[in-house]
Amino acid sequence: MTNWNTAICEANNISIHYTRTGGNKPPLILLHGLMTNGLCWTDLAHALENEYDVIMPDARGHGRSGVPDYGYRYEDHANDIAGLINALELPPPFLLGHSMGGMTAAVVASRKPNLLRGLILADPTFLSPKVQREVRDSDVADQHRKMLGLSLEEVVAAARARHPHRRQETLELFARARLQTSMSAFDVLTPPNPDYRQLMSGIDIPALLLFGDKGVVTPTVAEELQHLNPRLQVEQIPGAGHSLHIDQPDHFAAAVKRFLEHTGK
Repeated sequence: MTNWNTAICEANNISIHYTRTGGNKPPLILLHGLMTNGLCWTDLAHALENEYDVIMPDARGHGRSGVPDYGYRYEDHANDIAGLINALELPPPFLLGHSMGGMTAAVVASRKPNLLRGLILADPTFLSPKVQREVRDSDVADQHRKMLGLSLEEVVAAARARHPHRRQETLELFARARLQTSMSAFDVLTPPNPDYRQLMSGIDIPALLLFGDKGVVTPTVAEELQHLNPRLQVEQIPGAGHSLHIDQPDHFAAAVKRFLEHTGK
């Protein structure tokens, strides 16, 4: 993180904390998923910081950003990012989002396309109404509430048991992010999500969809979205689950670089 800057930006009536690699380079904003934070993109930021000004905000209710009493719908998250872009006076950035951040990025691209230069969606939460209800009714929020009562060492140990092959630094980074996630953030799981088919059919900027073997997006959904939006490129990353940027970091970074380089020409 040498020479990276951290700051607070006031946008959309909340404080948004972000980490930024800096430099006079094309801006690239990375949006994280639920229960993580901006610094969980550290490895990808290292891979891209020579060519891009990488900006990693913490979503509301996560990390060191504000925790409002309400306003955790995808529209709220999207308005936060639009506000961040305007507050930092960025030229149109590339926007990459994973999971919750992927849906947020799709909403931004659909509703405010002039703000963006290109879009990358990493296994976004493109869920059917039935699955949305199943996620809402699951014990994911209760499990998180219990996790908040543990120490960092205990959260790391639990993560190591689930992911024994991940690096210690990665486990600690994600454990800290987990402990910085408020219970309010889980309001984003309340159905209905924005209609992802409608969102994708209305996006008119270069876009890339990345997905793994065992994540949210299936090859069938990816093919359907390509039919809806001919500008959408899709790439499946073998050997990756939902956290494809962690499961296959080199393949993921290479796919992102190819798209950024091609779109930036």
